[in-house]
Amino acid sequence: MTKSHINQPKKSHKHHSDEPDDEKLFDFDKPFQEGTETATPSESTPDSKTAELESSIAELKEKNLRLLAEFENYKKRTMRERLDLLNSASKDVILSLLPVLDDFERAKRHAEGSSEEEFSEGVRLVYNRLNSVLQSLGLKAMDSVGESFDPELHEAITEVPAPNESMKGKVLDVIEKGYTLNDKIIRHAKVVVGS
Repeated sequence: MTKSHINQPKKSHKHHSDEPDDEKLFDFDKPFQEGTETATPSESTPDSKTAELESSIAELKEKNLRLLAEFENYKKRTMRERLDLLNSASKDVILSLLPVLDDFERAKRHAEGSSEEEFSEGVRLVYNRLNSVLQSLGLKAMDSVGESFDPELHEAITEVPAPNESMKGKVLDVIEKGYTLNDKIIRHAKVVVGS
């Protein structure tokens, strides 16, 4: 074998001239232009392009309307769910307070024919039951007497002279208790502050 035979590529037995299997599907040497492969002469006319653009605009408008309708339905559904949640939350509170109401009715009936001591005992029992129901729902009373006045927790009704120096700026008396529900303030304590 000579050197010229080694460097020359081997010849294929196929004839390359007219066979469709050997055609290039894509010429990597030419820049790619989108739409040139599938474009037909009829698609390049301005009327057909306008019609194509109008159909795509109509399709986009329809998609937009569907999305808007879905969003409106979503808003209505979430509003309805929120109202249902609020109604069921108040329903749970009312159901838990009904036994306390029953106790008050029994105490009232019992008070008509009993002594004052028995009545006060009945009221104390009803108060304890109501307090325990509300605590189980997350309600907690604030302890304010003797604490430093905090405008985030307390509402000062009046200021009175402090009995001693250590009570200045502190809560001397509570007019109306403050409450937290699940560690959020729902009512500020109305207090008397020492000055």
